[in-house]
Order: sequence, then structure tokens, then C-alpha cells
Amino acid sequence: MKLAFLCHPAKDLKKSLSFYRDVLGFEEAWREGDHTIALHLKKNEEVQLMLEDDEEGIPSGGVYIIESVDDFYKEYQSNLSFIKEPCDIPPGRYAIFNDLDGNPFRIIDMTKEKSPAHN
Repeated sequence: MKLAFLCHPAKDLKKSLSFYRDVLGFEEAWREGDHTIALHLKKNEEVQLMLEDDEEGIPSGGVYIIESVDDFYKEYQSNLSFIKEPCDIPPGRYAIFNDLDGNPFRIIDMTKEKSPAHN
């Protein structure tokens, strides 16, 4: 498991982008549709800040890369409180569960990037 992003929900994606880019000095790393923008600091591209406007009501938290979201879900669904079951995203699969204190724990895999169609 590897921390890849810090996810910050945004009510207004354009205003949030302007704040992080123009005020705090973040640089845009990539975009996914009209709902997600990833940013990084100029000297740190290892962990990115991801702004999203399509997960209303779910607070900020880490996004962790794992081998298989579906396998993780099958193994832990009875022990964890999933607030978003596995779903497709452009690079692979995605899900969210709460930790013991109710903090969101986002997991993703990159299974689509590993498929022959993406090589």
C-alpha cells in the first residue's frame, strides 16, 4: 500500500484550483474530466493533492494505491464499513471505507494501466 494522493473535496473546483495554484504555488499535474484535478508542489511530485467536486459529504483523506481493489473488498467487506463500493475509474478501480474513527480511507488500483490495451 502506497500513499499517492491527499484528496480534498472542493465545492467550487475552479476557485479551489486558483487558490492552490495562484496563492499557494502548487502546479497542475493532471486532470480527469471536469471533476478532478491533481496538483503537486514544485519540489515534491511524490504525493499529489487531488481536488474533486463529485464526492459531496466525504471529508479529506488519503488515497492509497493497492494491487487490487476488488480483492481487497472481497477480503475485508465484512470487517470494514465501505461508504463507496468498488467502481471503475480511468486507471483502474476505486473504493472508500471508513477507519475506526470514521475517517475516509480511499483505495485505488491501476489495473487498467497494466492491461494490454494500455501498453
